[in-house]
Amino acid sequence: MFLLPFFTEQGYSIIRNTTSQLGAQHTQNAWLMNFTFALMGLSSIYAGWTHYHEYWMHKILLLSFGLSLVLTAIYSHAPINALVSYSIREDELHSLFASTTGFSFTLLAIATGFIKQGTKNKLLPIAIGIIATLLSMMMFTIENYMGIWQRMIFIVSFGWLIYEFKDKAKLSL
Repeated sequence: MFLLPFFTEQGYSIIRNTTSQLGAQHTQNAWLMNFTFALMGLSSIYAGWTHYHEYWMHKILLLSFGLSLVLTAIYSHAPINALVSYSIREDELHSLFASTTGFSFTLLAIATGFIKQGTKNKLLPIAIGIIATLLSMMMFTIENYMGIWQRMIFIVSFGWLIYEFKDKAKLSL
């Protein structure tokens, strides 16, 4: 999400444009970002599955998060160049799955807070869910920095997932 912009569409801005636009229809090297989305979705499911071993609701949220992230890779965003023709239906599906990814992640993070022991362990995932929601809201209220807000969401969200799943992922290898 930080290197690919140098190898993509002319006019792409890390500050203004999202990672979905890196994987947009008819965009140079879009397959790299879409492959990354799919890999992140599948690896999250893999790493988190044993973590939530006895919590079926959390597993459903994890599956929803991971699979919807994979589907954002399959259905691509509209190109940043408004003059390029594209599939409106594919862009709509991308938006649907991107929204599902965000909602299911937020619900998963907050729900994780309710199964933890200790105040710190309960508050961290709830705070992550709230931060992800606030950053998402900022994407649509301060649009000129949409790319920054989304990258912050990715760093916070996947940073927490790595922290949360680190012990279980080691055991499953």
